[in-house]
Amino acid sequence: MNGRRTMGNDTSASAIAAKAVFAGFLALTVAGCSTLGAAGPTGGAIRDADSEENYVGQGIEIVELDGSALSRLEQYARASEFAEVFTQTPPSVEDIGYGDVLDIAIWEAPPAVLFGATAVNSGIGAAPEVAAFSGIPQQVVGEEGTVNVPFVGPVKVLGRKVSDVERSIVRSLRGRAHDPQAIVRLVRNETTVTVLGEVAQSRRMPLSARGERVLDAVASAGGTRNPVDRSIVQITRGREVVAMPLQRVVSDPMQNVQLFPNDIVTVLHQPFSFVALGAVRQSAEVPFDGSGLTLAEALGRVGGLNDARANVKGVFVFRLEDRDALGAGVDASVRKTADGRVPVIYRLDLSDPASLFAMQDFAIQDDDVLYVSTAPGADLQRFVSTISSAAFSVIGITNALSSGDN
Repeated sequence: MNGRRTMGNDTSASAIAAKAVFAGFLALTVAGCSTLGAAGPTGGAIRDADSEENYVGQGIEIVELDGSALSRLEQYARASEFAEVFTQTPPSVEDIGYGDVLDIAIWEAPPAVLFGATAVNSGIGAAPEVAAFSGIPQQVVGEEGTVNVPFVGPVKVLGRKVSDVERSIVRSLRGRAHDPQAIVRLVRNETTVTVLGEVAQSRRMPLSARGERVLDAVASAGGTRNPVDRSIVQITRGREVVAMPLQRVVSDPMQNVQLFPNDIVTVLHQPFSFVALGAVRQSAEVPFDGSGLTLAEALGRVGGLNDARANVKGVFVFRLEDRDALGAGVDASVRKTADGRVPVIYRLDLSDPASLFAMQDFAIQDDDVLYVSTAPGADLQRFVSTISSAAFSVIGITNALSSGDN
């Protein structure tokens, strides 16, 4: 009897101990249920990122990806293209500029008065006639913008066409020379464009009356060192600096704009990529080419949403956006980076069927972060799974204690 009673007491003690272990573990699990793990902030926390009570002074803009936002972004992107920025009529490259080299020849009909006589045959079977020809040494257009012509003196040539200079010389020689004629030739044109960066050979490309364009400049430098879809081309004109993917310039002839004198064309290596995080099937940094990528294509490249975890109302794109792209509705006190960009979170609700069309119109940019929040039910499911595992562990411990007592 005493033996059985002792054994019963020991079993009760084991059960009590097991229950205590289970209760303690359950308490710790419940207390730490918020730390079960997650892929990032919840959708609700992100939607409140611009509320004063939660993120005072953070300057984060939340933008719903609706029709108005997409239209505004499209207009801003179009306004930043070469074809929209560089719309001025290019100056004539035939105009003579500083540093140009001119070759001037003057002819005088017989009887020559000012220049030495030279035999000139006026035609087949005709007797030679005596005419005068004077070849003036080549001259560089200096700071004064003039060249010197015998019996004429300094002639203003800066900003004038060669035909205009020819007529000016002839007018000045009339009355001194007999029926004078002048030929002015532009030997070296210093109207150039500078091409540098990731090209085979940086150089200064002279401009001609043909009207060289962006791709002409890139080709004249031997092409790019990197693939076209991994390069951007930048035009610097005065204080205006605009860059575009080289692939866009190749595919859209409107962007292949005509260059101006003293333009700087810079080719840069740009490996475009975005980062996918959260409740997607594959978190990764994903490269894409310069032809562009939509949000729908971006989700497709990471395998789409994780059906078991994703919150369809919580698809977000984090971006440092140009302030002008957000329109007039941005708070004047919004936080800005040194280059004038602001932190923006674009939100898409995939439970709305219209969002599937918005995904196809929203363009992913380099360095974007695509994040899909975890559904609240997924956290609950993870919590229940953790409690179940803990319960089975305690049952196993209890059984082990009971077997040991027996």
